[in-house]
Amino acid sequence: MKRNDASAEPFFRSRSELASIGSNEMHRCKSRHLSCRFSITVALVCMITAISITGCGDDSEIAKRPDKDADQATAELVAETITIEPQPWPTIVRCQGTLYADEDSAIGARVAGRVATVHIDLGDSVKAGEPLVTLETEEFELLVAQVEAQLNQARSAVGLIGDEVDASLDPENSPPVRQERAVWNETKASLERAKSLKTQGAISQGEYDIIASAERVAEARYAAAVNSVREKLSMIAVKRVELALARQRLADAVIHAPFDGRVLKRHIAPGGYVSAGDAVATLVRTDPIWFRGTLPERYASRLETGLKIAIRITSASEPLIAEVTRISPSLDMASRSLSFEAMIENRDLQIRAGLFASAEVVLDPHAKSLIIPESAMTDFAGAEKVWKLVDGVAQQLEISTGVRRDGYVEIVQGLSQGDKILMDASVGRVARVTPLNEQKEIAGGQSSDDLRSEVAGEKIENLAGVGLP
Repeated sequence: MKRNDASAEPFFRSRSELASIGSNEMHRCKSRHLSCRFSITVALVCMITAISITGCGDDSEIAKRPDKDADQATAELVAETITIEPQPWPTIVRCQGTLYADEDSAIGARVAGRVATVHIDLGDSVKAGEPLVTLETEEFELLVAQVEAQLNQARSAVGLIGDEVDASLDPENSPPVRQERAVWNETKASLERAKSLKTQGAISQGEYDIIASAERVAEARYAAAVNSVREKLSMIAVKRVELALARQRLADAVIHAPFDGRVLKRHIAPGGYVSAGDAVATLVRTDPIWFRGTLPERYASRLETGLKIAIRITSASEPLIAEVTRISPSLDMASRSLSFEAMIENRDLQIRAGLFASAEVVLDPHAKSLIIPESAMTDFAGAEKVWKLVDGVAQQLEISTGVRRDGYVEIVQGLSQGDKILMDASVGRVARVTPLNEQKEIAGGQSSDDLRSEVAGEKIENLAGVGLP
C-alpha cells in the first residue's frame, strides 16, 4: 500500500535540503547579531555626543567665573578698617576660691561651773571685753575669802598689820626674833660673869659648862627664830599668789569676748554645766575678710605678693579689688596647685564669710598682645574668620583666637603685626576697600586704633573692668 507524498514530506528530507536549511538559519543569526552591534554603537555615539555638549557648556561657565571674580575685585567697598598692632593686654589667670573670716574662734570656759546668764545670741555684734556668759560665782567668792584669811594670819605671825608692805619687814625686827635675841644676849652676859667667877675660883668647872651651854642654846634659838620669820614671809608670798589665783578664777567666771566680732553660734544655755575648756560660743571677725584660692603649678613661679586681683561674688555687681597678701610656701601634692590669700576690706560687714568667689589674678599688668574687636570676626560652624585686606582687596581668612575680654579677642594665629582687617565683619565681601577711618584721620579726628589703645590702658589702670568669659 502506497503512502501519500504530501503527508510524507516533513518526515523524509535529503542531506542537501538539510544543509540548505542550516545555512539559511546561520545567515539569519549573523544578521540579527550585526543589527544588535549597530544599535549599541549608535547608542554609545549619542551618549558621548551628549556628554561632550554638556562638557562644553560647563567650560563656558568656568570661563565666565574669572570675569565674575574680576568684577568683584574691581567693586568698591567703603568700610572702617583697623591695623593689627600689639595692644596692652595684661596676663590674667582666673581661679576660684572661698571667702574666710579673719578670725574664727570657739570661745571656751577657763573654769568649770554652772551657767548663770548668757548675754549673747546668734548674729549679735560684740566688742572686745564684753561679757558673753556668766557662771555662778558663790563658790569662787568663798575661795577668795578663805585665802584672804590665811594671808592675814601669816602676816600677823610676823608682826605685819593692815596694809604694811611685806618687803619692808626686816626679819631681825620681827617680835619672835627680838625675843630670842634678848634671851641670847642675857646668856652671853651670864657667860661673861661665869668666866670671871671661874678665874677667881668662885664656881666649879661644871657650873661654868652649864652656863656656856645655855648661851649656845640661846644662840641656836635666835637663829631658828630668824629662819622661822623668813619662812613665814615666804608663806605670805605663797598666800598672795593663791589669793591672786582665787581672784582670777572669780574673774574667769565671767567669759568675755577676746576680739570685736559677731556671734556665729551659741553652745550653752542658762543652767547648764560647763567644764574647763568647753566652748560656750563661736565668734568670727569679718573685717577684714580673706579670699583663699589656688593657681595651677605652671603659674607658681609668677605668683608673688602685691599682685592685683579682682574678686567677684554673686552678691556684688562690681568686682572687689585687692592684692595678693599671703602665699603658701609649698604646693598641694594632690592637686598640684599653689594656695594664696588676698585681704579684702569689709568695714560695712556686707561681705560674709563662706561665700564662693571667682578671682582674676593679674600676673603681668604690662603684657601686650594682638587683639581685635569681636565685631571684626565671624564665627560659623566652629570656624573663626576675619576680612583681611590683601593688596587693598578684602579676602576672608580663618584665624585662631585666645582670651576674650571686654568686647575684644586675642589673636593666637592667622594675623600678624601690621595686617589690616575690616572693623565690621558683617559688611565684608570680596571687594577693593577704601578705609573709612583714614578719611577721618585726614579730617583731624582720632583713629579707632588709638582710641582702643587708650581704653585698654585705662582698664589696666583701674582693673575694675577686667573680666573673663
